[in-house]
Amino acid sequence: MLLQLAATLASAVEGWKPLHTVPLAADVHHVQGIDVEGTRLWVSSVDRPAAKGYLTVFDLVDGRMIQQVEVQEGQRIHPGGITLDGDAIWIPVAEYDRDGPTTIQRRDKQSLRVAASFEVADHIGCIAAGPAHLAGGNWDSRIIYRWSRDGRELGRTRNPRPAKYQDVKILDGLLVGSGDLSKSTGAIEWLALPDLKLIRRVQASATPRGVPYTHEGMTIRGGKLYLLPEDHPSTVYVFTPGP
Repeated sequence: MLLQLAATLASAVEGWKPLHTVPLAADVHHVQGIDVEGTRLWVSSVDRPAAKGYLTVFDLVDGRMIQQVEVQEGQRIHPGGITLDGDAIWIPVAEYDRDGPTTIQRRDKQSLRVAASFEVADHIGCIAAGPAHLAGGNWDSRIIYRWSRDGRELGRTRNPRPAKYQDVKILDGLLVGSGDLSKSTGAIEWLALPDLKLIRRVQASATPRGVPYTHEGMTIRGGKLYLLPEDHPSTVYVFTPGP
């Protein structure tokens, strides 16, 4: 069994080798997005039966929960993919509706309190922050939006890629999106902005539980790839660049 698991992890994400895993010691219900700084992990998630959305902070050393706040606003209970941005963290909170509206919140990453927000008339499922602007995708990231930091729309581009990005980041000027291609495979793609020209793509297989590694949360920080694909019991899979 251990040899089988090691072989599965070794072939999990093309071009990346497994480093370690971190089981999370709390139920975050349905995982949405993640980001990492040092030994802290931020997770957005939703509990649809209870109509609640959450932003939770974990310790990446032992997986214990440090802090949690509810983020829902009325019918807007569905947080999406998140991104750290200096002292802030951006999180979209939408109705559980493909075409429903979204409040994009900027929260203090320490207190998790809302510092500012703006409205978007679409279901925004993930958001990323770059030096000059924000970018985000709607349901399954079929459209990629760009906004100024005060919420003014700068443009939108129809996404020609098949991967359904659930979590996105802006790294070195490129939009990095992670999502499923099928029930058992996924991809992480590096795209130029604003035209979404494909720069790089790596394919991912499924976890031992049969969930694509790119199913939900993804971030790349400090040269490491972090993936959180599964609901409770949730495990963070950490990778480093392969040979």
